[in-house]
Amino acid sequence: MSLIEPRVLDTVATGSYYSPHDVLGLHPDGETGGVIRARRPLAASVTAVFADGREVALDHVRAGIWEGTYRGDAGAYQLTATYDGSAPYTADDPYRFSPTVGELDLHLIREGRHEQLWQVLGSHVRDHEGVAGTSFAVWAPHAQAVRVAADFNGWDGQSHSMRSMGASGVWELFVPGVGADSTYKYELLTRDGRWILKADPMARRAELPPATASVVTASSYEWGDDAWIAQRSASQPLERPMSVYELHLGSWRPGLGYRDAADPLIEYVSAQGFTHVEFLPLAEHPFGGSWGYQVSGYYAPTSRFGSPDDLRYLIDRLHAAGIGVIMDWVPGHFPRDEFALARFDGEALYEHPDPRRGEHKDWGTLIFDYGRAEVRNFLVANALYWFEEFHVDGLRVDAVASMLYLDYSREAGEWEPNIYGGRENLEAIQFLQETNATVYKTFPGIAMIAEESTSYPGVTAPTSAGGLGFGFKWNMGWMNDSLVYISRDPLYRAHHEGELSFSFVYAFSENYVLPISHDEVVHGKGSLFARMPGDHWQKLAGMRLFLSYMWAHPGKQLLFMGQEFGQIAEWSESRSLEWWLLDQPAHRELGDFVASLNATYRDTPALWQRDADGSAFSRIGGPTWNPNVSAFVRWDADGRPLVAVFNFSGAPLHDYELDLPLAGVWQELLNSDASAFGGSGVGNLGAVTADASGRARLTLPPLGALWLSPAD
Repeated sequence: MSLIEPRVLDTVATGSYYSPHDVLGLHPDGETGGVIRARRPLAASVTAVFADGREVALDHVRAGIWEGTYRGDAGAYQLTATYDGSAPYTADDPYRFSPTVGELDLHLIREGRHEQLWQVLGSHVRDHEGVAGTSFAVWAPHAQAVRVAADFNGWDGQSHSMRSMGASGVWELFVPGVGADSTYKYELLTRDGRWILKADPMARRAELPPATASVVTASSYEWGDDAWIAQRSASQPLERPMSVYELHLGSWRPGLGYRDAADPLIEYVSAQGFTHVEFLPLAEHPFGGSWGYQVSGYYAPTSRFGSPDDLRYLIDRLHAAGIGVIMDWVPGHFPRDEFALARFDGEALYEHPDPRRGEHKDWGTLIFDYGRAEVRNFLVANALYWFEEFHVDGLRVDAVASMLYLDYSREAGEWEPNIYGGRENLEAIQFLQETNATVYKTFPGIAMIAEESTSYPGVTAPTSAGGLGFGFKWNMGWMNDSLVYISRDPLYRAHHEGELSFSFVYAFSENYVLPISHDEVVHGKGSLFARMPGDHWQKLAGMRLFLSYMWAHPGKQLLFMGQEFGQIAEWSESRSLEWWLLDQPAHRELGDFVASLNATYRDTPALWQRDADGSAFSRIGGPTWNPNVSAFVRWDADGRPLVAVFNFSGAPLHDYELDLPLAGVWQELLNSDASAFGGSGVGNLGAVTADASGRARLTLPPLGALWLSPAD
């Protein structure tokens, strides 16, 4: 008769016991032998077969639990069970194996300092104690019991209950014989007695939506981008050209997966001359209409476009073509879907338990509990994961403003002040600082980019100086002002010059990216082309003028897909871009202009080398003044200038006098009105001459831009 209490045996039998390994498996008793227990419901007989050939018949004790006594040394064994009417079935016993999570790992998890968390939690194909299988580990501190429900057990987790690893809140189980591509979820017994079914928060692959199970995965990809990583690590992106092509992979060319997209994307982006691509979020998400911004699987590339190794292939190919990869990252909120993170173990866990801090009213989502060490660790490690496992070159962090302020989009009484009575979310600020400091320490040469829409100070200041530690911040003020300005009829722009020039006042207060992103071409805003006033020709001229101004302005550039050829319709994730427009000469010429713009930009260090140096920029003028004209000079590290002149009026301006910084001949590096780009061909025959004082007379094309460089 077993010495285990019947109550315990019953809970073990139903997979409801917090420590099944204390009952099941092999339990030595001194030097003479010990006891073996196994769970084999409905079996007619159960025998333990040791590696040395010993066999021990087990007796049924209670509720499918079998027990037998062995003599001699303990060792590896398998269980052979017979069932009425079927052949014997032999398999390794999951409960004879030691834990796959070590004490140091558990300590680091408790402290919130495990920088490679994905290598410990989640599912991992491995050889453990000489047996091939898969280990499972999940953090669920409020659960009474946790089981693995999977395709390999008929989605009945009773036969694969996990053991509690104590105060860490981690549960663990090694399942022999299970390999890659198995699907699974966790069954968790909540403190109020409910069983709930959840996808693995640390899963590195998920089923294709709308299916929601996690998938065991193992990578066999061999990277070929060592030279790229070495070059990246040796320099800083602030001092390099950065012209970013932002795209939503699903609607760029619908039907293409990660591998299928590699050739056409590389060919197109290379021809257009962009230095980087930026993907809207590629982490798994249940609702395609969220564009990836409501993430359910932070460690799982979305299966919509293929496997994790397929994504590795795409990024590796982009690097081989000299194209950097930025990915949008969403640590600010997550969806309420019941299968994912929301109330993961039956209670608020990943989300803040106070709805004043844990619920995002605008988006109907939940907000992470940044003050909890394990949650902060989950997110910091996730940022490291994308750099380590997928070699991305940067993360653009979404909705930073919503993280910084406790009263973000809340009325009085709907938010709770911090401990000092202020509105700043101190825990979120600490999390962002920790993330940036850790990532930059680990991966030199990468870029952390904040989408931050307020005037919060020091977004790109180092954490050592109290800043948030980002490498770049999206310049939302520039974006708003410039789009309002360029949308005005040229007849009225003279009265709104401040909308164009105000950005120069603060252009060097942060390290900026100038974004014309997906957010500016949706929700009734129309495309960039549609914002331009005038007829079709004037709209295209306005596009060339605006992009010339954007590329010359201090800061890096980001342009959402389709705007480079003048997409007419507002973007929708449910349909392809209007590629047919490239069959029209005028729109094809706009694309040619963007390619020329990028090529000239990359070849002109004055436009990117000293982006953070206010002394390398100044506005210029002369005796001729027109509120529709803006001109400035930028200098590279060798003291070579680039002058950019913009005529935002609809008429050419002749004999426009401008004081250039050097005397002599200046060549036109770029004329947005060139006939090759569909313009009217107004210009200066390729060059202008400045007298001894630097004064020059220029012809400024209508709705046109000139970039000038000393000829010698």
